[in-house]
Amino acid sequence: MASPPLIVIAGPTAVGKTSVAVALAEQCSAEIVAADSRTVYRGMDIGTAKPSAEDRERVPHHLLDIARPDEVVTLAIYQRHALAAIDAVRARGHLPLLVGGTGLYIRSVVDGLRIPPAPPDWTLRASLEAEERAGGPGTLHRRLGQIDPAAASRIHPHNVRRTIRALEVHGRTGVPISALQGRPTVMPAGMERRDLVMVALTLDRAKLYERIQRRIDQMLAAGLVDEVRALGAAGYAKTLPALQGLGYKEIVSHLEGALSLAESRALLERNTRRYTKRQLTWFRADSRYRWLDVGDDPPEVVAARIRAIVRG
Repeated sequence: MASPPLIVIAGPTAVGKTSVAVALAEQCSAEIVAADSRTVYRGMDIGTAKPSAEDRERVPHHLLDIARPDEVVTLAIYQRHALAAIDAVRARGHLPLLVGGTGLYIRSVVDGLRIPPAPPDWTLRASLEAEERAGGPGTLHRRLGQIDPAAASRIHPHNVRRTIRALEVHGRTGVPISALQGRPTVMPAGMERRDLVMVALTLDRAKLYERIQRRIDQMLAAGLVDEVRALGAAGYAKTLPALQGLGYKEIVSHLEGALSLAESRALLERNTRRYTKRQLTWFRADSRYRWLDVGDDPPEVVAARIRAIVRG
């Protein structure tokens, strides 16, 4: 197989990206660079569906467990680590696979986005969160639409975290985040945009939802509740961005007595479905992705189909 400088494997949660990527990596001497905003955190293994120890022994993985849950991994930090990892993989003569479901992380790499030079302002963020609660859902998004319509069009009205970040950047720099993100920076050595192969995995919606249900049941059986309890016992506050992610905030509610375990599980399933819809919307907006319906094919077969796309 002729090796491009980078292959992207994206897609919604539970579609099977990890298993397909591992199979492809074994077929073509590749290494995996994770593009996931939650697997970067240590001690958060079950709730993030982090690649297993067996998968990580079969194929080298990069950008897993690079931070504590109370550390902030900004987009700029992720981009810097990812570009360095891709360069190192290629220097070893291997093919880098950028794999994950966090669309902005992927775009920061493949488009070389120039990340806005505005560090997090936690006081401002707390104030904006309070304003959103007081004004009701969509309050901040409407404000963003007035000062940066381009950014507002790309951010879902329910995504308060990204909306706050866009308002924060504008407040600190005076420049819309959409303008700053549109300026390219350094690309990985030897990588040109035209050489990228970007594949998005998809699946019939009913089958995807069945996989989500199975994944949640497997997480609970594997000890998700104990994992979340251990994070709290280690002193990690429930308000940390890392613990506000899927699989953690729902279980925190159960541990605090606000929800039964069955109610938390149902909430997690609902939130995961909503998240997959947002992921699909993001990836469909990028015409560079080649869509691949995985159907009931085993990972090795899907990997072979990706190799055929690369050859073509």
